Amino acid sequence: MRNAQVKKMALAGVLCAVAVVGSLLQFPVLGSQCAPVQHMVNVVCAVFLGPGWGVAVAFVASLLRNLFHLGSLMAFPGSMCGALLCGLVYWKMKNLPATLVAEVFGTGVIGGLAAYPVAKELMGLTPETYTAFVVPFLISTAAGSILAGALLTALKKSGALHSMQTALSH
Repeated sequence: MRNAQVKKMALAGVLCAVAVVGSLLQFPVLGSQCAPVQHMVNVVCAVFLGPGWGVAVAFVASLLRNLFHLGSLMAFPGSMCGALLCGLVYWKMKNLPATLVAEVFGTGVIGGLAAYPVAKELMGLTPETYTAFVVPFLISTAAGSILAGALLTALKKSGALHSMQTALSH
């Protein structure tokens, strides 16, 4: 069992690094920085590690992105809400399309709404409405979910997905 935890921790570290380095590929949309690689990482975490690890990876990646000035405080609610919801959906259903939809809804809608108080109270921004971040978050998470869907579908077709999941559980 200890070996499986070490493997999961190593994968979590690699995925944190992918999310941080991937945040160099960000683009502005309506006052928000969209980082689709973080959302791809959320889905990959859901499939390989589960919801707890996914939230932890999202938190650490958001923290590092902020420390390196590659993101804003709004990275926390967006990435963590998406990671939790898609992790729970994959854990319960083992269904990739449902997991992708959960990531989009978790980050785009729930995270987008949760970003409003963060922007207003912690960042001193004055968004027009509490839904101000929903559209930019939806754009970012949709792009990242498409990337994740393509990656995981390719892994599934090659048989590597099952092999990797098995290796992480032993």
